[in-house]
Amino acid sequence: SNSRMVIRNCSSFLIKRNGQTYSTEPNNLKSKNSFRFNGLVHKKTVGVQPAADGKGVVVVLKKRAGQHKPAGSYEKITINKNSRATLNSLRHIIRKNKYRKDLRMA
Repeated sequence: SNSRMVIRNCSSFLIKRNGQTYSTEPNNLKSKNSFRFNGLVHKKTVGVQPAADGKGVVVVLKKRAGQHKPAGSYEKITINKNSRATLNSLRHIIRKNKYRKDLRMA
């Protein structure tokens, strides 16, 4: 997409170290500067953050609807389980909702 071409080399989220280019943008699961993991250009993105109370994780989903209202375009789901159950829940959210199949192993 055109927005990817604009932010590919010049973005406030870019960090260049040791010959690698990383990105600190929200909803970038691997922190790589690539189209696949970019959290800004896709209409649907997935992000994982630690919960505010320190127990569990918060899964942040960017919804396709409501793109013109950025505050309401994110859905947050808190998962407070053990590590294996958390991974299964995350896989279930991505696969069963047919969210983004290319991110299932990220």
